[in-house]
Amino acid sequence: MDRFDPIPETALDWHRAGRGACLATVTQTWGSAPRRVGAQLAISGDGAIEGSVSGGCVEGAVIVEALEALETGEMRELEFGVSDADAFAVGLACGGTIRVLIEPVGAVLPEPILAELVAARAAREPVAVESDLDSGARRILRAGYPARFRADRSGFEEETRTFVTIHNPPLRLVVVGAVHIAQALVPMARLAGYDPVIIDPRETFGSEARFPGETILNDWPDEAVEEAGLDSRTALVLLTHDPKLDDPALQKALVSECFYIGALGSTRTHAKRVARLEAAGFTSEEIARIHGPVGLDIGAAGPSEIAVAILAEMTRVLRRAR
Repeated sequence: MDRFDPIPETALDWHRAGRGACLATVTQTWGSAPRRVGAQLAISGDGAIEGSVSGGCVEGAVIVEALEALETGEMRELEFGVSDADAFAVGLACGGTIRVLIEPVGAVLPEPILAELVAARAAREPVAVESDLDSGARRILRAGYPARFRADRSGFEEETRTFVTIHNPPLRLVVVGAVHIAQALVPMARLAGYDPVIIDPRETFGSEARFPGETILNDWPDEAVEEAGLDSRTALVLLTHDPKLDDPALQKALVSECFYIGALGSTRTHAKRVARLEAAGFTSEEIARIHGPVGLDIGAAGPSEIAVAILAEMTRVLRRAR
């Protein structure tokens, strides 16, 4: 499953179809705002919408402003106070304030910039859209803003009118070994925003009955991880205890950009794993990328608690350690 909200894609399609399109983006929030900074809403010239900037509190007003912006071809910056009553209606305890940027596609947000963004998203390439709201310049960046990419944090650069929208690919979890821990880890990871892929050539383990509705690859792990893909938004967790299954996938991971590599096993098991990898020609720096034994040391007992420890460690590495 692709967890991208197809908002830029929809706006580009509407624009190219001649319907007209605006992108509305949350640029600042105060209090208990319904959506985070960077949340987007696409509005067509005939009033169709895709996405959300407030969970329903101010969309009506944003649509009206967007249709007017399409007529004038001008950028608009709006500020809304979300009342306690409106916030409660969309599941919040209290209200807040949001600021929304409206950009007509073509007139303000250049079509080539939007097309480049859409292509990068399709290729699972992390990019930032940098918008100078004073000069009107927009550009796509693939480098810089490491803290923003790591934290998935869009926002204004300090003391500037430069707004940076982060577009990270959806998180993905590749699990080698369809064991009991995987049965606990996969639904937890899905709740945390990951798209899981389960790899196990043993069809008795990697079955629809054990993992209903999930993507299961019953191929040999080295081939399967290549099919699944190991990019900078992917975590790989090895759970089989079997070097014949873990090591081929591990060797692929060590030459990939995946942000997390975790391998189940005791300290002694990991020492043997390190020795095998050294014999295979991997450097100590490459091998040090492996989190083994896998998971934070929280005294976990049983598959579910081990899954919690693994997901916690994945989160720490994703958000803080790189």
